[in-house]
Amino acid sequence: MKNLENKVAIITGGSGSIGKITAKLFLEEGAKVMLVDLSEKELQDAAYELNSEHIRYAVADVSKAADVEHYVAETIKLFGKIDVFFNNAGIEGVVKPIENYPEDVFDTIISVNVKGVWLGNKYVLPQMNDGGSIIMTSSVAGILGFPGLSAYVTSKHAVVGIMRTTALEAASRKIRVNTVHPSPVNNRMMRSIEESSSAGHAEEVKKQFEAAIPLGRYAEPVEIAKLVLFLASDDSQFITGTTQIIDGGMSAK
Repeated sequence: MKNLENKVAIITGGSGSIGKITAKLFLEEGAKVMLVDLSEKELQDAAYELNSEHIRYAVADVSKAADVEHYVAETIKLFGKIDVFFNNAGIEGVVKPIENYPEDVFDTIISVNVKGVWLGNKYVLPQMNDGGSIIMTSSVAGILGFPGLSAYVTSKHAVVGIMRTTALEAASRKIRVNTVHPSPVNNRMMRSIEESSSAGHAEEVKKQFEAAIPLGRYAEPVEIAKLVLFLASDDSQFITGTTQIIDGGMSAK
């Protein structure tokens, strides 16, 4: 039997690199998947690429309660239940010292990365089956500090607080709640951070990040997706309230 046979999963940030490859693994393991993201075109492209009768999508701004309620309701309407929630949507902002950091960018990051995650748990939990699993994307930046990324680091630390609280509140229903904490991942977000760190010198910035990772390279999106799949499956039945670090040894220093 497949690991997610007859399970229904929601994935926010579903058209991004980690969201999309996680959806692929979920589908291969027998799940029905609702992709959620801000751009309908990107969702359509992701759904076309995944090419499964068990994929649907909902356009939503995760920072708006009405949009979150909508994607939850659509999932119930189309699939009848929710077993797994990959609360993954997030944005990176810019790289600037805290004294120069734009307040409007800070507000946007907190709105998406903190409020969006909180709203997701708030509206998914009442509809989730007992024994389900919530996986929330934090970051190695939710464990460590990084110069120039004050808003992002703040938001990813906050995700840990939401996770721990939700894990305690959901435990009586045997719902597991955990965070995943990737190192830099080889994807669009890191290209943005590299370029924002030093315009025109992104490759040099990448080498500096890689040098800080004992295993000497960025994570690949599929490596993060495999950890999420494990946490979504019943193989992780006794794991809740944890920070699952997947960083090539970066936080061990």
